[in-house]
Amino acid sequence: MSRVSPWWRLVAGVLVLAVLVWRFGTGPFADAWRLTTWRSVLAALVLTALATLANAWRWRVVARALGAPLTLVGSVTAYYRSQFLNSALPGGVLGDADRGVRHGRAAGDLGLGLRGIVWDRVTGQAVQVVLLAVVVLVLPTPLQAYAPSSTAGVAGCALLVWGLARRRHGTSYPGRDLRALLRPGVAGRVVLASCLSSTAHVCVFAVATATVGVHLGPAALVTVALGVLVGSSLPLNVAGWGPREGVTAGLFALVGLGSATGLTVGIVFGVLASVATVPGVAVLVAEAVVRRRRSVPVPVPAGEPLEQVPHG
Repeated sequence: MSRVSPWWRLVAGVLVLAVLVWRFGTGPFADAWRLTTWRSVLAALVLTALATLANAWRWRVVARALGAPLTLVGSVTAYYRSQFLNSALPGGVLGDADRGVRHGRAAGDLGLGLRGIVWDRVTGQAVQVVLLAVVVLVLPTPLQAYAPSSTAGVAGCALLVWGLARRRHGTSYPGRDLRALLRPGVAGRVVLASCLSSTAHVCVFAVATATVGVHLGPAALVTVALGVLVGSSLPLNVAGWGPREGVTAGLFALVGLGSATGLTVGIVFGVLASVATVPGVAVLVAEAVVRRRRSVPVPVPAGEPLEQVPHG
């Protein structure tokens, strides 16, 4: 399954994109590239930097609770690297896998590093789902019709978490990890960091709608943006593309603004989100330079015995 699953995720992402192109043509894609401006790109870079800092903080909180602390600089650079790899490689999770492997090796426990990444992603997405359920229930938008089903879904997930946290026997990692993460001091910071990150991404979505020239009221903007963020978390994409654009098109149709317009906004949002991960390239280049310098052999002067050459 570990070999087949990534290919199925890639195929699913390609199919979503193919359906979108078949349904709407290439017009929305061309419009999105034409409308994207340097001002919107700069705004996305700044807002995504804030989101990255919040995400790195959440990861540090989770890792510390599980027993594998992280430094501030290390967590931020690793998060930028993983975001770039997620946006550049199929599946949307390979960067996180790399982040977990590196952290696990540094901590001397590969499994612990990977569990930290899983909980970092799960807690962040869980907070987004809860936020979406709350705004669908509270804010006056056409999506309020889906409030009962969204509330029931969140309640079901809460019951599952409660059941896992109560498992205290055996070597149940989910139960032990959840008990560590649900401590008030830990859970409060995880929720706060996730809310800050989600707010920054909602602002990037607002930049995308303004770039396209679409006017959404505050209630509809927040609700649609959170719905897009939750849909974007599906690992069925091609370098981040696929479900995000499909979900945006569907939500815009539900709020009465047209799926074609939603697709254009989704593409602009995708462009801004991808460009905003460019600092991850700088991290990869810096790491390559450091590795190259460390691998350069110490020159040995002609005629001098090797044992006289200082080491290190």
